[in-house]
Formats: sequence, structure tokens, C-alpha cells
Amino acid sequence: MENVLGLLRVRVIRGVNLAVRDLRSSDPYVVLTMGNQKLKTHPVKKNLNPEWNEELTFAVVDPTLTVKLEVFDKDTLSVDDRLGDAEFEIQPFMEAVKVHTEHPEEVPSGTIIRRLAPSRQNCQAEESSIVWVDGKIVQYIVLRLRNVECGEVELQCSGSRFLNLKACKNCTLDHMLLLVCLSI
Repeated sequence: MENVLGLLRVRVIRGVNLAVRDLRSSDPYVVLTMGNQKLKTHPVKKNLNPEWNEELTFAVVDPTLTVKLEVFDKDTLSVDDRLGDAEFEIQPFMEAVKVHTEHPEEVPSGTIIRRLAPSRQNCQAEESSIVWVDGKIVQYIVLRLRNVECGEVELQCSGSRFLNLKACKNCTLDHMLLLVCLSI
């Protein structure tokens, strides 16, 4: 099994102003892919501003990978329609986890560790902040969907102190899942 550097929790919060693919609405769901891992939310019926509020967890084996996000309209009698896509890099978040979990008592809650500006090279709709909140590294991201006429998806990435990348350099996925169970 590949060495796991840590776990990345991505909370898919909500969609905003998603495209219509059914008669007057859509039944949207989100698919997140990182490397060979693929996770998805449940579909929300007839809603262009769905609230998923679902947490999906990836095992990080390569901190240079991007997370690809795709939004689909769930259809019963035909292939699901695409409602756009986006992606975001995890490297800035994983670097913050690596640096700031070594001496967490020295970092006051609410400290902004890094700001990431939207640009032509990323899908961010607005500035994203990586923040230290109550012993956790948290990143809030709003992604503008591509290859569609409209739509945004709001996400939150999080990690906690057990994600010490130096200590877990040789951990396997089984070790990391055990750490998650023990920390809950």
C-alpha cells in the first residue's frame, strides 16, 4: 500500500445558482476526484441552490495532486447531465498542516495562515483563506464552475493535529484511518 501523508476532509457545503438541466430545475450532486480516489455527495432534488453539507475524506499520498470537482444533474431515464467542473490545489493546505501542527499551542485561534487570490490559473470565485481555528487548519473555498453557463460550489477543507506529516511519513491508509477513529 502507498504511504499516506495525511487525510484531507472536504466538506461540500452548497451550490449557488447552478444551471437548469431538467424542465425548470436540476437534481444536483457533486463528484470529487483526487488521483484514483472518487467520492460523491447525495443528489438534492429540484434545487439550483442545494445544501449538501457532506464531509468527504481523501487519503493524501501526493500533496501535489489537485482535487477535481464535477457537478451533475441526476437523471432517472438517461445519462446524468453535466453542470460544470472546477479544481483546486491541495498543496498550500497540506503545507499549512505540516508547518502549523508542530507547535499548535503557539498559534492563536482565528490566525490567518495564508490567503490565496483568485486568478486565471485557478477556479476560485473569491479569495480563499487558510485559517487556524480551535486546533484545526481550515480552508474556505468558493469555486466558480467551468464549462457551464453559471454556478459556484462552496467547500471547506480541514485537518487537525494528528495530521503531522513528519510523524506520519511512513503511515499506511490503515494507520491513518485508525488515527481518525481514535481522534473522534
